[in-house]
Amino acid sequence: MAIAKAERLMNLALCLLGTRRPLSKRELRDSIEAYLEAGSDDSFNRMFERDKDDLRELGLVIETVENLDGEIGYRAGRDSNRLPAITLDAEEAAALGLAAKVWQQARLAGAASGALQKLRAAGLPEDVDPYEAHGALEPRIPVHEAAFEPLMLACRDRRPVVFDYRKATAARPEPRQVEPWALECWRGHWYLAGWDRDRSAERVFRLSRITGKVRSRSAKFTAEVPDVVTVRETVASWAGESADRSALIRLRVGAGYPLRAKASAVRELGDGWDELEIPYGHGLDAWLVEFGPDVVVLEPAELRSDVVDRLRAVAKG
Repeated sequence: MAIAKAERLMNLALCLLGTRRPLSKRELRDSIEAYLEAGSDDSFNRMFERDKDDLRELGLVIETVENLDGEIGYRAGRDSNRLPAITLDAEEAAALGLAAKVWQQARLAGAASGALQKLRAAGLPEDVDPYEAHGALEPRIPVHEAAFEPLMLACRDRRPVVFDYRKATAARPEPRQVEPWALECWRGHWYLAGWDRDRSAERVFRLSRITGKVRSRSAKFTAEVPDVVTVRETVASWAGESADRSALIRLRVGAGYPLRAKASAVRELGDGWDELEIPYGHGLDAWLVEFGPDVVVLEPAELRSDVVDRLRAVAKG
């Protein structure tokens, strides 16, 4: 069975690499004997989708093209799948090994190991162990969100996605159509940056607020992907990291530790409350709403009004 699958994958890869135009599923089925032997259309479709995903996981860049009749075709351009000679010195190899160790605790463990094997074959110095320990601390990047893997693949393959998203100020999730650009981790949370088709604007989404499954689409991107996607800077500005003013809030004792960490001054009020002075920047109102009844904004008045409006919107559902 393993040999048969390997032969089928090889034949599919050769077909996709050898064609000058995108080939439809029907044409690929007629060209590969294993597909002709599939018992039904459903059986063939499942086999083809698995094989296509396996080839992409192995590093083959497969383009998805829709013709004027709406039929989907596939090809693997030679230029997209050709790499120049790779030479790495000991320091570069050590950096890659450290990055791979980070991903050993996440969903990319297999991909990280596979990438290092390919680099070894392409010129990774034989006297360098990429998994050699470089200190007493072991680096890790936690990935707990189910949406991470499908979004990572969609970013890689440039495929639009659809998912349900619950904003901090909303009681129910709303459907979003997004062209995903990049994923980045900031302060223990993963964020997706991309083009929101419904709002015709760039948006950043926190993965922990995505509910249900992430569904990919075969259509092309409609917006140009920027050369640099500043996910962390965008999230930091929304969280008030670039603040040039201060706000005064009351915070319940034993709650809101992220707010306490940002506070420039803390004063005990008694009766289970503290008074905090915190940096005030764009997006602070949305962040304060997340702490619910544990936070009361004292000043400035505009921030208090914004928080009250958001809380009322949540209450109305």
